[in-house]
Amino acid sequence: MTRDLTQGSIPKGMLLFALPLICGNLLQQVYNLTDTWIVGRFLGEGALGAVGASYTLLTFLTSILLGLCMGGSAYFSIQFGRGDLARLRQGIFQAFLLIGGLTLALNLGVYGCLDGFLRLLRIPAEIAALTREYLLWIFGGIAATFLYNFFANLLRAVGDSVTPLAFLGVSVTLNIGLDLLFVVPLGMGVKGAALATVIAQYVSGLGLAAWAWGKYPQLRVKREDMVWDRRSLGNVCSLSFFTSLQQSVMNFGILLVQGLVNSFGTAVMAAFAVAVKIDTLAYMPVQDFGNAFATFVAQNYGAGKKDRIRAGTRAAVLWVVVFCLVIGGVVCLAAPGLLAFFVGAEAAQVIAIGTGYLRIEGAFYLGIGILFLLYGYFRAVNRPAVSLVLTFCSLGTRVVLAYALSALPALGVTGIWMAIPIGWFLADTVGIALWRRGQ
Repeated sequence: MTRDLTQGSIPKGMLLFALPLICGNLLQQVYNLTDTWIVGRFLGEGALGAVGASYTLLTFLTSILLGLCMGGSAYFSIQFGRGDLARLRQGIFQAFLLIGGLTLALNLGVYGCLDGFLRLLRIPAEIAALTREYLLWIFGGIAATFLYNFFANLLRAVGDSVTPLAFLGVSVTLNIGLDLLFVVPLGMGVKGAALATVIAQYVSGLGLAAWAWGKYPQLRVKREDMVWDRRSLGNVCSLSFFTSLQQSVMNFGILLVQGLVNSFGTAVMAAFAVAVKIDTLAYMPVQDFGNAFATFVAQNYGAGKKDRIRAGTRAAVLWVVVFCLVIGGVVCLAAPGLLAFFVGAEAAQVIAIGTGYLRIEGAFYLGIGILFLLYGYFRAVNRPAVSLVLTFCSLGTRVVLAYALSALPALGVTGIWMAIPIGWFLADTVGIALWRRGQ
């Protein structure tokens, strides 16, 4: 079912659209946490460190595709808001070929650069073989990641955020079941964990593509839509390129920080691997709300309804402030118990390191909550370059300060954690100033 966000109650429309996005990503994070629990409990600290380091690299690589798909989605939302289905279908055709071709090139490239990635991440010698084995298998799912994210973003652009959730639910359930089967009774190790993920990814990607084709005839590309219209292509490329660059720069910065974290040893790697996933689960709802806000703004931007955009912005900021303050408090209080659940109470050093990370980040979630709204807003009003500027502000500050502060003996690894919220609030300051200038 499509949802027209240019009409009706603003709070109700945004919330109903955002809830499936939030539930979907919570499901995905539940899988990530389950995967971490299975690997940590059955394969040990070394395997946990290998999978954790790989997760950061995979997030960076898939962020390129996710950014391209999100940029295409902004274009689709604008055309849907205008009611121009012909130009929407042209955009679908051009975006699919463009992003699909880049996916193929990326997939070939990562296999060729595998050993270089291991050196970049400073993987300790004792887990290098495990990390390499995991990456060899998990890279096979990159094409499936493209398929799912392309069609999920297409359906969300026209107001259907429920169907992608349903397919993700099937994928996550299958993933967990295969994880348990391959890792525990079959004893396939990190290879089994990777293979379970890849199989589930292809089920969701191919399934959602087939569903979109059969359920939404108005979105099916016809022969007359298969043209390389310069105007449409330019808009799709602009939105996709800048959004992808913003996503990849953001995650490349995280990748550089991962390399720094790895230099502190296996215990810090294991703590970071678990804490980052708890952290991501905690603020994921506000990230998804930022994406829902982007669709709301894009549809109304296409329809020329500036008053609805202003009213929606006020409501979105209020919800983000309340959520971030509540969830940040919960994370700060519950951090030791959450970490112990995944690594066992006996891993005292890992719990202590991870607790330090979670309490510093959780106290300042408001910074990243506002930043997600700014990313969504500027992407939706066809100014994706601003989101890229904000990412450079946030990640540039984070990387520079992480290396500088962690070199101080009094701070050590805590300096890496402190650099993160500083980067968020600097980017917020710049973004709010640019938003005010454009009003």
